[in-house]
This record gives sequence, C-alpha cells and structure tokens, in this order.
Amino acid sequence: MGNIVAIVGRPNVGKSTLFNRLTQTRQAIVNEEAGTTRDRQYGKAEWSGKEYSVIDTGGWVVNSEDVFEEEINKQVKIAIEEADVILFAVDIQVGMTDLDQNVANILRRSNKPHLLVANKADNFQSHADAAEFYSLGLGDPICISSINGSGTGDLLDKLFELFPDRAEDVIEEELPRIAIVGRPNVGKSSLINAFIGEERNIVTDIAGTTRDSIYTKYNKFGLNFYLVDTAGIRKKGKVNEDLEYFSVIRSIRAIENADVCVLMIDATRGIEGQDMNIFSLIQKNRKGLVIVVNKWDLVENKEQKVVKTFENAIKERIAPFTDVPLIFTSALTKQRIFKILEAAKEVYEVRKSKITTHQLNEVLLPLIENTPPPMIKGKVVKIKYITQLPHTQIPSFVFFCNLPQWVKEPYKRFLENRIRENWNLKGTPINIFMREK
Repeated sequence: MGNIVAIVGRPNVGKSTLFNRLTQTRQAIVNEEAGTTRDRQYGKAEWSGKEYSVIDTGGWVVNSEDVFEEEINKQVKIAIEEADVILFAVDIQVGMTDLDQNVANILRRSNKPHLLVANKADNFQSHADAAEFYSLGLGDPICISSINGSGTGDLLDKLFELFPDRAEDVIEEELPRIAIVGRPNVGKSSLINAFIGEERNIVTDIAGTTRDSIYTKYNKFGLNFYLVDTAGIRKKGKVNEDLEYFSVIRSIRAIENADVCVLMIDATRGIEGQDMNIFSLIQKNRKGLVIVVNKWDLVENKEQKVVKTFENAIKERIAPFTDVPLIFTSALTKQRIFKILEAAKEVYEVRKSKITTHQLNEVLLPLIENTPPPMIKGKVVKIKYITQLPHTQIPSFVFFCNLPQWVKEPYKRFLENRIRENWNLKGTPINIFMREK
C-alpha cells in the first residue's frame, strides 16, 4: 500500500516547486495523460524503486495570495490526519515568520512523523541561515533547493526512514475491491448503508494496521467483494467536512487501493469541478469506473430526454474516456442500487478481459488500412501487427509499426475507440503502446 506524503507551509515557500521536483522523476516516464486536468496537487513519485504519493496542500486553496492563518491551519490538520509523513516547507531567504511558528506548534503537538524542509537554499552561504529554524523545535532543518534539486536526495532518504512499516491489509482471496467516492454530502454513506442494510453481520472488517480497516468484506445476493473505505464512513472528529478540497485528499487512499471506483454525482447539482478532481484522480491511477447519479428521486422531470441531456453533459466533461457505465439511482429509496454493484463487478471482469491476437488483427488491421495514421514529413506509418500484453493491470495493447514515435495522441484515441467499439471494455481505461517491430 502506497505511503502518502503531504507538503505543508505558508504560501510562496516553494511547495509547488518541491512537489514538481519530487514527482517529475516519474513525469519523465509517464507522459501526462492527454485530457486529464492539469492539477498539480497530487502525483505519484518514486525513489530507489519504491513508490509513494505526494500531496501539495497549497494547490487546493483558492486565491492563495491571501491565505489566512485559519486556512493554513486547516490544511495542516487535514494533512496530519490523512498523510503518513509531513514535509513542512519554510523559506530560508525570508527567514522565520509567525505563520511558520503557527504551523510548527500544530505539528509539535501532533506527534506525526515530519521533516522540516528549509527551501531556497540555493547556495552554501544560505545553509548557515537555516540555524534560526532550530527554534521551531522540529528537529534539524534539511536544506534543499527545489529549483536546482540540491539536497533532495538526502531529504528522500530521511523521508523513507519515517514511513510506517505497514503490514499489508490482509486480503485472502482475489476479490474485486470497490471504492465509493464523491464529494461531501453526495450520499456515499447512505449508499453504503443501503448496501449493507441493517444486517451488519454480512460485513466483516479486516483488521488492518491503518487507523481503521480499509477493506470491508461484502457478501450478499451472490456478490462477493471488498468495499474500500473512504476513511470518512467511521471517521472520528470530522475536520470541517464542508471544505471541498479535503474530500479529494480523503479519496486518494481509497482510490489507490481499489480496482473499481464508483464516483457519485449529485443529480441536483450536476457535474462540478470537485467531481472532475476526483475523476482525474481515478484516471491518474488507471482504475475502473462506474458513475452513479444519486438523489435522482429529487429530480422532478425524469423524462427520457432529461436523462439523455444529463448523460451527455457528463460525457462531455469526462471526454475522451466516455465508455463508462452511468447509473441513475437514489440511495434513499434504494432505487437501482444493486445495478451499481452489478456494473462494478462487470467493470472488474472487463479489466481482466483478454482478446486473442488473432481477433485483434482480424478486426483492426482492415480498419487501420482504411484510416491509416496521418503521414508525417512524407513518411508513411505502417502498423503491421497487434497484440495484447499479458498480466497487466488494465488491458494494454501493443501496435507494432515502423515509426512508433510518429503516432500521435489523436490516432491512438482513434485506435482506442475502434477497440472499444468491437469489444466490451466498458468502464476500464486501456493502454495503447506503439513499438517498433
């Protein structure tokens, strides 16, 4: 299970630069998915072969120029609750401020593993200036420069020493893991209660080592899977639940640990920026997806036309990945709620689907012949052979061709659409790779 690191600190101390510095090692390997929102607040990073996730708490705050104490304190508190280790960034060139001392007070009281990062130490003279940060009582300041990267190696080594040794949550069998995500008050808990009903005994919690179990086993109506807890369901002391961007941080762990995510949208509000943030987290983690429009009982006009308009509005926002099950439900009246589980189960099966090489070539090669990749600088790209990679997390297809680097995103999308038209891959992302023969 991945560890989560949160970067906190007042504005303009270089949190985003540090975030980019930590996550870019991977950016080089993974091209930014076309079409996903360019949110710089969450990323995956890797150090000496181990993966972890980074959250930049500053990225979520609107108009960050005038962030008040209270806002920053909230960010720090949520980071303390949700992350495994906290990086507290301060600015060596400006020196210590009241806001820094404020954050330090909260961190000291929390006993949460943390590192004090003295950023903008762009030359050695400035290292001496770090001494004043000792008075924060948070241990040795680690001098780094996120701009040129000096000191980040030492920082990461120390960071990895602080990660908790997690015994993996004990999962006996290969069952689908389904997470129900969405912004606050969209009805996640009502839906889970509707599934579980009062018969709590069909749900077994697995003793995890995290603050409380992430997986809840669900076995009913011939369906057998794990519900991945969004940490909010049995959560003690909610930190101002109304703060929307926290719900995104909340969802990260659940999404990372699930196979299929059920994204709930409020029928009375339509799809909003917040929903898109969570959608893009699901995309980034390449998870299966079912979209559920909840509170449908409150929508007065339920004509087919209204349903269609609603569906189109959602598909427009989530394009290009629109091949997703969409279900209109009401957790309150329990209308169509088992459809959700069936859809999630189907998406899980679909993620594992294997298409034979013979079928792929028989169906796709003629289509490619009719619509070949566009010529570039007079060069003709010829795709000769297609196969699906074995043992991948999501269906991944390799197209062997003479000039793989010339095949651009739009054509890959064309290929993806042809694959989806001919085989059922509803709800699962797929990978398309171009390789030289």
